Amino acid sequence: MNLPRWADLFLLPVINLAVALLAAGAMVALVGQNPLEVIRVLINGAFGTERGLSYTLYYTTTFIFTGLAVSVAFHGGLFNIGGEGQAILGGLGTGLVALWFSSSLPAWLMLPLMVVAGALFGMVWAAVPAYLQAYRGSHIVITTIMFNFLASSLLVYLLVNHMKVPGSMAVESAPFAASAKMPSMHDFMAGVGVDWPNSPLNTSLFLALLAAVGVYLLLWRTRAGYDLRATGSSASAAAYAGIKPKHQIMIAMSISGALAGLVGMNEIAGVTGRLMLEYVSGAGFTGIAVALMGRNHPFGIVLTSILFGALFQGGAEVSFEVRGFSRDMVVMLQGFIVLFSGAMAYVLAPVVTSAIGALRKKSFAGGDAKAEGAAHG
Repeated sequence: MNLPRWADLFLLPVINLAVALLAAGAMVALVGQNPLEVIRVLINGAFGTERGLSYTLYYTTTFIFTGLAVSVAFHGGLFNIGGEGQAILGGLGTGLVALWFSSSLPAWLMLPLMVVAGALFGMVWAAVPAYLQAYRGSHIVITTIMFNFLASSLLVYLLVNHMKVPGSMAVESAPFAASAKMPSMHDFMAGVGVDWPNSPLNTSLFLALLAAVGVYLLLWRTRAGYDLRATGSSASAAAYAGIKPKHQIMIAMSISGALAGLVGMNEIAGVTGRLMLEYVSGAGFTGIAVALMGRNHPFGIVLTSILFGALFQGGAEVSFEVRGFSRDMVVMLQGFIVLFSGAMAYVLAPVVTSAIGALRKKSFAGGDAKAEGAAHG
């Protein structure tokens, strides 16, 4: 018996999360802390105040982009480890366009141009490993890992040697003009009459949610999405049906890179207002765990991104509020979530499958007994 779709998408992730929290709680207790207190502070820090919620959603925005990037590639049969590098190059494209044109273009034209530039830079950076996989036989995992390092080195070189403000010790570009700034959620909510606290959260959140809807419609409501998923399920069967697997590799990785490239809109256009180092900060790798836990479905990815956003924001509050609970312990807590919900996502699947099967047999047996009693009556 296979695991039912509803159980795979909803029940198993919930069970994995519960097991992860129990394991993390046991470790927290072993280091002399109160697990219930840690969880209380974490939840309150992530959702208990409008400011905490704002930071949670700010992290969520980035994770939606990187999780969707991993998901699209996965549906095409590819394991894209290069979200980090694609996000870096996307941010570079976003920043370059802002530096070149923001002083002369209005925001209504500048911001869409930055979105397109970020997506294109990420797309092109992902298309190179895709071509090497499709037409030269290189493995996508190896090439995308290498391209992460290349992207990071390229950004350092450009900032240090060509884009850094002369005379400044900070390795960052000049600030963008106001037209290149994504509206903050504080300003957006004020425009509709709601008082919202200042925070890094900006309207890139709406762009991320729109991207999630777009990915869903592409993959499950279009012929192109069907071709991509068919190739991911079986490249040989897809080829027999007239689908070209090499083309699908290029398409899947290009879309994946474009989605990762949009991270720059949240981090650069939405927060820093300038091009600088370390604006991705491991989000590309976190996107892998987000996609795995979200079962590579856009809806699941959005929910999982909220969870990881809460872990990042709530974890920061725990390290401040709980005496003796260091940042390293917070990372440990996050690691348990990743371990049980990502890397070990299907370890408990046989147990869940057996339990569902037993419940079904019991239900069928009860139904047969009632039917037999009615027949005798």
